[in-house]
Amino acid sequence: MVAAGETVCVTGAAGFIGSWLIMRLLEHGYMVRATVRDPGNMKKVKHLLDLPNAENNLTLWKADLTQEGSFDEAIHGCSGVFHVATPMDFDSKDPENEVIKPTINGMLDIMKACAKAKTVRRLVFTSSAGTVNVEEVQKPVYDESCWSDLDFVRSKKMTGWMYFVSKTLTEKAAWKFAAENNIDFISIIPTLVVGPFIMPTMPPSLITALSPLTRTESHYSIIKQVQFVHLDDLCMSHIYLFEHPKAKGRYICSSHDATIYDIAKLINEKYPEYNVPTKFKDIDENLDRVSFSSKKLIEEGFVFKYSLEDMFVGAIETCREKGLLPASFENHSNGTC
Repeated sequence: MVAAGETVCVTGAAGFIGSWLIMRLLEHGYMVRATVRDPGNMKKVKHLLDLPNAENNLTLWKADLTQEGSFDEAIHGCSGVFHVATPMDFDSKDPENEVIKPTINGMLDIMKACAKAKTVRRLVFTSSAGTVNVEEVQKPVYDESCWSDLDFVRSKKMTGWMYFVSKTLTEKAAWKFAAENNIDFISIIPTLVVGPFIMPTMPPSLITALSPLTRTESHYSIIKQVQFVHLDDLCMSHIYLFEHPKAKGRYICSSHDATIYDIAKLINEKYPEYNVPTKFKDIDENLDRVSFSSKKLIEEGFVFKYSLEDMFVGAIETCREKGLLPASFENHSNGTC
């Protein structure tokens, strides 16, 4: 149970996962300290300040993964920390210094802040499926014992490679630091996160998830054989594992698996006006699905609530409401892309 007014810190608060997590934490009675790079930028933070219960129970704190010690003040006095923030620049010209190093150093800085605070009973880290299955040949099923092959990632340099490297090295560094400093640390490994959202701009994961609709061909390799989780299920799993005393280690959070052809079919059935391609160049139509096992999370008692259709309808409807997608794509033929 939540102690009345228990205070927690959420990093990456303005983003896709962070903002929805904060909404749910506020609903659960938590006092939330939300870290953002610029609390004064109303374009980036207004959706947080407009949340129910935000006026009394939400405060914004300036912090940046690239600035050592910048999370100390926000974390001081908190009983829990949800570290969601991560650089997501797939087009970086200097990925080692702009994505990989800041992700690792920022994680360790947050862990040092937790150790200094002496009040944090658990640190929950939002990891990534990119830490688990990025390798040359896909296995039929992945679990928490699996790690991505970074030699393969660095040699192939596929779309998003720097993100896969940063998240994998960060999580490994975090496990080492947690063991050496006696920090109660849990990592949650979401697969591709899809669903409705409250941030004002297009979430990075939806650029991938909706790539068949938007014809973003550079992301087809990511969604070729992919696994999904609804944004709300993911955020509720964070709260569940934070509150669950026996929770320990890594937890995969994934409810569905599909191929790019399954996704194209689903979108075409619900939104024929987008005329999503039914064939994809150089992608086998008879691809096997690849599964991420959430057995460990389910055995802790967590229940997934949403279907694949819920995820995509929620995402597309929100994008349309916010003007991030056109009402239709009339000029595209339903063929190969």
